[in-house]
Amino acid sequence: MASFTFTPETAQRVKIKVLRKYRELAKENLSFAPGNEDQLVDQLTHLLKRDVRYVEFTINKALADPDGNRL
Repeated sequence: MASFTFTPETAQRVKIKVLRKYRELAKENLSFAPGNEDQLVDQLTHLLKRDVRYVEFTINKALADPDGNRL
């Protein structure tokens, strides 16, 4: 189970931040909706070739300041 939850607004902001950091990802690779956080973690783990802890850390960092520009 993911250690975070999304609202529609925060989901969009996190998507933008992740796409900025990982330019090799295409927008269709990050198709997710609030409530499917585990699916996003699994998807990013596979696409980025990173472990679950790293992906969750990155997303939690983006959620810490959803209106900011930093990841």
